[in-house]
Amino acid sequence: MKVVRTDSELELPQVDRRLREIGATLVLLPETTSTDDLAHEVRDADLLLMCYAPIPARVVEATTRLRGIVKYGVGIDAIDIDAAMRRGIPVVNIPEYAEETVAEGAMALMLALAKKMKPIAREMDTQGWAWPTQRWLASDLSGKTLGLVGVGRIGASVARMAGQGFRMRVLGYDPHVDAERMEQLGIAKRADLRAMLGECDIVSVHAVLSNETRHLLGERELACMKPTALFVNVSRGALVDEAALVQSLANGRIAGAALDVYSDEPLNPTAHPLAPLYALDNVILWPHLTFYTAEAMRRLEDETLERCVEMLEGRPVLVKSRDPRLRAQREGVRFPD
Repeated sequence: MKVVRTDSELELPQVDRRLREIGATLVLLPETTSTDDLAHEVRDADLLLMCYAPIPARVVEATTRLRGIVKYGVGIDAIDIDAAMRRGIPVVNIPEYAEETVAEGAMALMLALAKKMKPIAREMDTQGWAWPTQRWLASDLSGKTLGLVGVGRIGASVARMAGQGFRMRVLGYDPHVDAERMEQLGIAKRADLRAMLGECDIVSVHAVLSNETRHLLGERELACMKPTALFVNVSRGALVDEAALVQSLANGRIAGAALDVYSDEPLNPTAHPLAPLYALDNVILWPHLTFYTAEAMRRLEDETLERCVEMLEGRPVLVKSRDPRLRAQREGVRFPD
């Protein structure tokens, strides 16, 4: 058996060790691997594990005996699922491992923005102290209105933490979740995204990236936000028109942003379209690590191994995701009862 795992910078010691123990030849590829090199390695592989690496049709079509593709994470936008379905190659992700973890990360970023932790920490590092002057005046979350763009598993967890924990008023925009379900989650549904944005003190993004949601939040949507509002994205960078976001922040059109995800990763402070944001005290740039805790990684490794073993043993792989792109599969998959 040959197993190829991309994005080897993300360490999965338990997965790697167990695959070798069951007799697999494991090929680890770094983030910088070209599509051509990936296609070459996958050509005779039995299993492909990926996290961020693009898996276009030509990689899928180069395979001769691939039994499945495992996304060790949640988002599947980098995989050409249609190409995999044409070849009868099942695709699965690990959708539940970091629901609470990423929700906690979103709340932490909201708090850091509201409490001005970045500039105050910088002042402490350089000056040793910060006196209670207007420059450092922070904000409460309690009593504020939070708008969720996307009310899936993570959005629902954020709603619970924000509403029950911080006594925030929570609104939600998600065409795929009805008002009754949102009410059960403590969320008031809004059918008009732009109108909702105008009500919010904080906007937190939790939508799934697809062709339909790419740049869901563009210049017009950002212009609907209050000038005092904060923006948080822990979902996918491409859900936002990042050039428009940079302009909104540079012009003071919105009060601040905390970002954990970007269209082009990794970020860097010089040769990157988002580089100007590094200098802004009202912007927190996080390195796509809100998912990265000991507990979440343990869950991720355990379930990734379960899905790998199912595929390598020729059993139908369990698809827990509710994403219609994965639910459309008919070969080599099974769904929860």
